[in-house]
Amino acid sequence: MTDREYILCAAIWFKDGIKHEHQPFNIDTGIVVCGHRHHNCFYTAWGLNEGHVKHLNEANNRAVQGFLTNTNRFVDRKEASNIAFKAGQVNEDDGCLFSEDLY
Repeated sequence: MTDREYILCAAIWFKDGIKHEHQPFNIDTGIVVCGHRHHNCFYTAWGLNEGHVKHLNEANNRAVQGFLTNTNRFVDRKEASNIAFKAGQVNEDDGCLFSEDLY
């Protein structure tokens, strides 16, 4: 086991302005939905919100695609790229990580 931070899975932070319990420690408000790939996160959010996620989309800056780390932090695609590179999960830090780069 390594002490180094690494990427666990894809995640999307939906910024609804509400404080939710059991979120990554660096998220004060909003909810983070995790999944194998980002489309899985959107589908879960859609299902839990009765088919409505349009008010929580990236176009209005209310959803951020990123990743969850082994230290329970939500990070955006840019920071995730750096973490994955340092952890040996990808061969280069190109500034924008995609789940397909990991598995």
